[in-house]
Amino acid sequence: MPDSGVDRLRARRRFERAARTYTAAAKLEAEVASRMLDRLDYVRLAPSRVLDAGSGPPQNLFRKRYAGAQIVAIDFALHMLHARKKKLFEVNPPRAVCADLARLPLAAASVDLVWSNMALHWSADPLAALREFHRVLATDGLLMFSTLGPDTLGELRAAAGDARVHRFADMHDLGDMLIEAGFATPVMDMERLTFLYDGADALIADLRATGQTAARVDMPLRGLGGRHFLAELKAKLNAARRDGKLAVSYEVVYGHAWKGAPRKTADGRSIVQFARRP
Repeated sequence: MPDSGVDRLRARRRFERAARTYTAAAKLEAEVASRMLDRLDYVRLAPSRVLDAGSGPPQNLFRKRYAGAQIVAIDFALHMLHARKKKLFEVNPPRAVCADLARLPLAAASVDLVWSNMALHWSADPLAALREFHRVLATDGLLMFSTLGPDTLGELRAAAGDARVHRFADMHDLGDMLIEAGFATPVMDMERLTFLYDGADALIADLRATGQTAARVDMPLRGLGGRHFLAELKAKLNAARRDGKLAVSYEVVYGHAWKGAPRKTADGRSIVQFARRP
């Protein structure tokens, strides 16, 4: 599976600049996080440590659900971690760590739940990130994630051109990557969400405020291509408005998978388990 075509350093700079504006503008991410939390209602799990992978400004989303669990928030943009609004007398706040998802500074089998909301599509190597999630999970631990699918920002892609909008992995490809990373019986599904904007300016402002402008490895250094291109882009987007609103679609892909008991030792020998007789 090839990498995602994301320029890691460029993406990190985008999010560093957006640290102060991210939380207020990240409406899609907040909505998807709420839907993921609802899905945890159907999972029997009592984690002692939770990894929030690609956290943005760390939030204690699990304070009520998993009281007492240690939350480790990891993001590759240091300013995002510093942008967290600390609460007075907060009990058991998240531990913030700046690191890449493909190189987690955590011991093997050290967490019980890996949670990753709308971050995997910003990884330069999503398969490597999934392998790291598998490595740090304890046996019978759960990975739950959301990411963007290929039909995301179709309106922007039509106006700007395919080469200027990120490629997003297909749900089935992500399922294959989960199996290759070592996860057992992954479950994948997706839904399409539509957000309405007053026009092109509002859409572009939201993308910039959340740091989610193009960071492809094959993009020119001038980003969207200068003032002339930007003016043409806005004109095309505004021409697509209906009833005064610009509809923008997002394909949200959800996945969860468990880490089963190991079948082989580190040196490749098979592990055979024998059931005891009563």
